[in-house]
Amino acid sequence: MSPAIPAFETSPSQALLVGPDIDLASIDSRATPGFTGGKKEGRLKLDAENAELSELQEKLFAESRFGSELSLLVVLQAMDTAGKGGIVRHVVGAVDPQGVKHYAFKTPTAAEKRHDFLWRIKKQLPGPGMIGVFDRSHYEDVLIQRVRGFAEPPVIEERYGLIRDFEASLVESGTRIIKVMLHISPEEQKARLAERLERKDKHWKYNPGDLDERQLWDEYQAAYQLAIERTSTAEAPWFVVPADRKWYARMAVQQLIIDALQDMQLSWPKAHFDVEAEQARIARS
Repeated sequence: MSPAIPAFETSPSQALLVGPDIDLASIDSRATPGFTGGKKEGRLKLDAENAELSELQEKLFAESRFGSELSLLVVLQAMDTAGKGGIVRHVVGAVDPQGVKHYAFKTPTAAEKRHDFLWRIKKQLPGPGMIGVFDRSHYEDVLIQRVRGFAEPPVIEERYGLIRDFEASLVESGTRIIKVMLHISPEEQKARLAERLERKDKHWKYNPGDLDERQLWDEYQAAYQLAIERTSTAEAPWFVVPADRKWYARMAVQQLIIDALQDMQLSWPKAHFDVEAEQARIARS
């Protein structure tokens, strides 16, 4: 007999939703909001929900072939080692890759710096029927730029408003937005950085510069607090996902995506031809 798959007592879409009154420091990064099972049950649930996620993604893609403008954008923001790559591999990786547009934003190039900060973001947006995944995003321009002083405070404040307007226009055009902050503790980050040095197969992931950013932990937490306060809206809300337990973070983000796709009320497009006539033609062929 297959083991029973535990359900969320409270959906992540409710349990992890935050707004302008967020207190980031009070959120336990080891908690598992809405879920009472452990690691074993969480992994079982992640695997069990892959089929549902895959079918919803295929419906989204199929509808676009018949005129639907709907799409989904998942924004992943986090401190280093928080698990963005694991979300991409273990959650988004379960669906058909032809329906996914994944992009990891790095330091802006000289060419990109000649444009406004949203220019390079707009080039990577998902088209109709696609699930877009941003590994880092336009929020770098109000996070690292604030912490490192690359932009003056008035410029940062202006960008919050530009981001709100930008995201509102995306939603109006048919793009659902899920903004996720993977919330990791400094202790867990330290352990994950140490593991990267202990294992040869993880050396490629280690960046000495990560330690420099780690020294600015409190400053980054304050920048995240402000960014979420300023840009969490009804149209494009933020979800803070406790990330010290990788299995929970992956399962929670998977459910956020499933909930968003289900809310789109997707369906299989109706045949634009006579099904019975085509069946008869196949039988005669």
